[in-house]
Amino acid sequence: MKKDEPDHTLAGARKEGQDPAEERMEDWFHEGATSEFEEGEVVRGRVVHVSGSEVLVDVGYKSEGAIPIEEFQRHGALPKVGDEIEVYLEAKEDSEGLIVLSKDKADKIKVWDAITQAHDKGVPVEGRVVEVVKGGLAVDVGVKAFLPGSQVDLRPVKNLASMLGQTIRARVIKLNRRRGNVVLSRRAVLEEEREEKKKHTLEVLSEGMVLTGTVKNITDYGAFIDLGGIDGLLHVTDMSWGRVGHPSEIFQVGDQVEVVVLHFDRETGRVSLGYKQKSSDPWERVEQTYAAGTKARGRVMSLTNYGAFVELEPGVEGLVHVSEMSWTRRVRHPSKLVNVGDEVDVVVLDVNRAAKRISLGMKQVEADPWATIEARYQPGTRVAGRVRNLTDFGAFVELEPGVDGLLHISDMSWTRSVGHPSELLKKGQEIETQILNLDKENKRISLGLKQIQPDPWSTVAQRYPMGSRVTGKVVRLTDFGAFVELEPGVDGLLHISQMSNRPIGRPDELVNVGDELTLLVIRVDPNERRIGLSLKELAHAIEPTTTTEERGGRRGKRGKHRDEYDYDDED
Repeated sequence: MKKDEPDHTLAGARKEGQDPAEERMEDWFHEGATSEFEEGEVVRGRVVHVSGSEVLVDVGYKSEGAIPIEEFQRHGALPKVGDEIEVYLEAKEDSEGLIVLSKDKADKIKVWDAITQAHDKGVPVEGRVVEVVKGGLAVDVGVKAFLPGSQVDLRPVKNLASMLGQTIRARVIKLNRRRGNVVLSRRAVLEEEREEKKKHTLEVLSEGMVLTGTVKNITDYGAFIDLGGIDGLLHVTDMSWGRVGHPSEIFQVGDQVEVVVLHFDRETGRVSLGYKQKSSDPWERVEQTYAAGTKARGRVMSLTNYGAFVELEPGVEGLVHVSEMSWTRRVRHPSKLVNVGDEVDVVVLDVNRAAKRISLGMKQVEADPWATIEARYQPGTRVAGRVRNLTDFGAFVELEPGVDGLLHISDMSWTRSVGHPSELLKKGQEIETQILNLDKENKRISLGLKQIQPDPWSTVAQRYPMGSRVTGKVVRLTDFGAFVELEPGVDGLLHISQMSNRPIGRPDELVNVGDELTLLVIRVDPNERRIGLSLKELAHAIEPTTTTEERGGRRGKRGKHRDEYDYDDED
């Protein structure tokens, strides 16, 4: 002890009037007491002074021991003068004859003693996960301990880093104090806790109970719920009154969920759980909620060849048959109008609670345009529309939303023989047509395009009277004659028998396509749209006058009179 420092031995300062001999005797007593201490032991001492750099501790030796202040700061609050603390006696004297003490080493020894005791008694220790190491985790339990990955949880933990910073309870399964090795098992503690929970759960579990559990695992057919030491199966069919594609649509691992015990087999420990059962079956009130005539909005859940299933609320679906989708369109497949996931407005047509069936209609949301069709579209009326679709036999023309009319290929042109509607029309084209016929019962409207133009055959008898001379172009040859275009839309037939006075085997012996001919009109039939033409009669008409006998003789050789042949020869 330094001369100028106060005496802080357990004997304290010299008492007033104390004899020096007594003082020496007191020092000897304390020296004798301290002599029982051995280096390497943990002893108790009293804090006698605290400075900014060290703490002086009196353990009853001839001098106090100085401990660096950092050893206390690492463990929290600093001690106060008079506090009794445990310290480690490293040496009774150093090079300067002072006692050497350590607070850190005393604490470590205490920790090791506690760990050893926990290991021997099989009780858990508490620590904080501080690091991810090879094969597991490092846990601070006062000393650094190793927690193998296989012992972290009841099931393998994929992301060990998620455990960092957590305070855990674990059992000491291996201990080597000399080497400083400690191996922990958190799994052992969890298994023990699980068994305790399971025992308790089995004692109180009963059908109809409402419990809170944790989603432990998810499969295609359901979710396993940890009820506290025992797992229960929540089947996908018991998750919702509505349609569930996969359990993951509703739950995720780790979710806290309230469930109802549907069935419990005490012998096997199997538990069936329900989630939807917490609420009443919506079909119990469906007749009140969705009475016939009720308008509702739903979501298309699935499509079939015959219709679309629409969810009105979870657990309640109705069928929109293809026949109830449109007033005007013949819907062959519901995908032509709706897709899965679409929000649609519907009207309830019929409800069967016992069979859990609801019939729905989409077209009923709108007024039937055919109900008042006769007031808007009278035969003979001209109407504007848009070409919606082309077929081999004609074109469908949209007159208004929900009302289409058929423009047949035969009603497209007076003058052209139309092979396909695309020759005259394009999809989306705006056109003007005439109402030819209206069938309200079968929801059909017949349209005409050519009818808005004059029929060239209506006055053909005036323009091409019998006996008149005409000029035309050969446009087509057949086995029985040649068709000659007199004007666009008006063709006449030059029969093979009317080509020449001499016998002809084939028309192309005298005429070819493209030839321009001057001919004589020998027959006109506007109703049948036929004109008979003759080349040889024209020749007779321009020949020098001959006797009746001569003409009669020629007529006898020709056979038929000009008025005696018919267009039926075309067939």
